[in-house]
Amino acid sequence: MNDQDSCLLKVCHLHKNYCQNGYAIEILSDLSFRLAEGEIVGIVGPSGCGKSTLMHLIAGFDQDYQGELFFSEQKITGPSTDRCMVFQNPQLFSWLKIKDNISFGLKRKRMGNEEIEFQTQAVLSRIGMVDFQEYYPEQVSGGMQQRVALARSLIIRPKLMLMDEPFSALDYQSRLAMQRLTLMLWDEYKPSMLFVTHDIEEAILMSDRIIVLSKRPGKIISELSVGFERPRCLSLIKSLEFHQMKAGILDMLFNKDIV
Repeated sequence: MNDQDSCLLKVCHLHKNYCQNGYAIEILSDLSFRLAEGEIVGIVGPSGCGKSTLMHLIAGFDQDYQGELFFSEQKITGPSTDRCMVFQNPQLFSWLKIKDNISFGLKRKRMGNEEIEFQTQAVLSRIGMVDFQEYYPEQVSGGMQQRVALARSLIIRPKLMLMDEPFSALDYQSRLAMQRLTLMLWDEYKPSMLFVTHDIEEAILMSDRIIVLSKRPGKIISELSVGFERPRCLSLIKSLEFHQMKAGILDMLFNKDIV
């Protein structure tokens, strides 16, 4: 991120411990990075290195940490609709229909019914779910549920999307489809995105930068700039440059003995 970029998120010397059986276990160690408005940053690293913990801290779900977290120049003190979280499990409301899950945030904002209907139908069309809007979550596939979860977050136009391995439970083709949909929606809504993934191809395809964490306690061992131009399409995966970058990240991870 260049100095002239507008800084949306600032993580400063972040430390996080958990207490287990009377002993402190260090999860995150001295993390510092920034994220600009409209930037997409991917986070990769081994299981247990604190990636999900980091996302929960930034979301404001957990405020027990050392260091500083700033969002829009304000210290993070709790959850906010400006920071939306998309989980591996879609966590939809099972008692609400697809269209009502998507419009839930707009209703909480007390938006007018006509505007809610207009925006909901527009998003349903973009994610290809118009024909399923009267269904309940359990009546559609996992990939469809994740589309709804993504739309439910984006429709309220947050400044920052936090995504914690949202596509990892999907099969390969569904995961590629969700990556493509996410990039399409990002191009329209332009939120900043910080997302965790174990899939290096996904990180390269989607990110402007990739942060590589060490094994626990999670430390930043590298920040890589992804120079591929946008808009990006799935054909990028077949390019030599893409595979060279993937190989470089894998080599770095194994050389650092963190996977």
